[in-house]
Amino acid sequence: MSGFEGFPGDTFAGRRVYHGKVREVIDNGDQLLLVTTDRISAFDRPLGSLAGKGEILNQMALWWFRQTSDLIANHIVAEVSPRAVAVKKAKVVPVEVVVRAYLTGSAWKSYSAGQTLPGLEVPGFGDSKALHIHQKLPQPMITPTTKEAVGEHDLPISRADLVSSGRVTAQLWAQIEQAALALFHRGTEVLAQRGLILVDTKYEFGLVDDELLIVDEMHTPDCSRFWFAEDYSLAISAGSEPRKLDKEYLRQWLAGQGFTGNGEVPIIPAEVFAQTLARYSQAYELITGQKWVTSGLDSQAETARLLSYLS
Repeated sequence: MSGFEGFPGDTFAGRRVYHGKVREVIDNGDQLLLVTTDRISAFDRPLGSLAGKGEILNQMALWWFRQTSDLIANHIVAEVSPRAVAVKKAKVVPVEVVVRAYLTGSAWKSYSAGQTLPGLEVPGFGDSKALHIHQKLPQPMITPTTKEAVGEHDLPISRADLVSSGRVTAQLWAQIEQAALALFHRGTEVLAQRGLILVDTKYEFGLVDDELLIVDEMHTPDCSRFWFAEDYSLAISAGSEPRKLDKEYLRQWLAGQGFTGNGEVPIIPAEVFAQTLARYSQAYELITGQKWVTSGLDSQAETARLLSYLS
């Protein structure tokens, strides 16, 4: 199947197109069409494309929306193609809602350096013996970040600053926190049945007629970190890295080349891209319990379905 990297211009079928990190957003009046491309990014930088990745991510996100529709309404109106959905046009809350259950990644980096990370309320900053890397936190914690433009780094922000800056009201933020923790709990339960640990994730929320909705995606390799449960305890006792199921493979390869978001992106070998794509399809199968089967639609057929819906 040929890849779908997006639309070349700023319009499609006479509608305005907004280009995101991995999605094309087509303005269709009171709806938006979200087209998940095969583009891939890491450290907030575009890295190329993986043919078929967009379809996997879109179908995985749809699966999760179905699993959580009893907790909070979502923005889905209709599935337009294997990689595209029509959604309600929501006023997106300008906050990345990051939920963490383990002390790893940037949370560990801040903790081990004795630096404050807004929302990470654990003891022992500056004391490396208090908690160890990859340790489970007492309970899931929300560490919000700003939502920056493509190519810019999202920045940690406190609850107080979220409210004082006008990004959210105190009442709305309380509602968002409650919804985010409920979604994280559901994700943790579902994945535990599949032998996976939901380590951390990010959510995006929006408002339609003052109703809070979950938007964008959830619990996919692009927005979440997963570990294999059967290996976790052994890895911790051995002081090694837990076995992962996410795009950390690509991030770690990049870090091994000395790239963590700044400077020129290194040339990524085809084998690294192939291994990354294999992890996306593996994630779909392990998370949903369903065999991944591509639709086989090429970019022309995808485009035809979009045009048909718009007309």
